[in-house]
Amino acid sequence: MRPKLVAGNWKMQGSLAENQGLLAAVRAGAADLTAQIAICVPFPYLAQARAVLEGSTVAWGAQDVSEHEQGAYTGEVSATMLKDFGCRFVIVGHSERRAMYGDSDIVVAAKFAAALKAGLMPILCVGESLAEREANVTGDVVTRQLDAVIALCGAASVAGAVVAYEPVWAIGTGRTATPAQAQEVHALIRARLGADTTRAQQLQILYGGSVKPGNAGELFGQSDIDGGLIGGASLVAQDFLAICTAAQ
Repeated sequence: MRPKLVAGNWKMQGSLAENQGLLAAVRAGAADLTAQIAICVPFPYLAQARAVLEGSTVAWGAQDVSEHEQGAYTGEVSATMLKDFGCRFVIVGHSERRAMYGDSDIVVAAKFAAALKAGLMPILCVGESLAEREANVTGDVVTRQLDAVIALCGAASVAGAVVAYEPVWAIGTGRTATPAQAQEVHALIRARLGADTTRAQQLQILYGGSVKPGNAGELFGQSDIDGGLIGGASLVAQDFLAICTAAQ
């Protein structure tokens, strides 16, 4: 049975004062939980996350990474820099990075490869827009996004990481894919990896898209949903811990 993973994505939120209480509350509340828990914070707060969470059951990580190892790339942060701050996880290919900052499938694949090379665990985000769902091309979109990474890194490498299915139309909108809709795409992802590697059954696939304490249990109860990538609810310790409890 695959272990459940719940990863928080703070996005561009937080302050040193606010973070201290939130991180401490999550650390304390996670002590008795069996689900794997991670929090992906903005770059400036990685040192604080490490200071508060080190020695606990909660891992920390970043929300993006450069595809380059080093060089004249002003403003970029490399995978080895993230390792210096004790990161275990890094999100790559989030829909906001794809839509707002032009991260193409090829760039996302390169970032995934850079993370692996540095010993980080990538959380690869895939998902369709509302227009793509209404055009019934969800499977084509998700498969295309996966195939770009498979082509560069191999199916076994993808299966050894984490994939997060995040329907773009359900992120921060209050709309959530039904458990059946989410399960259908999660099963598609596992089947796509299973065509090329026997490790597909080991792959953790998370659902991301307006997950809340009230819907987490039913979502996580689906056979191919192995946890969640949590946005807004990860900023409220009580809500985030309730979601983690639902992943037990």
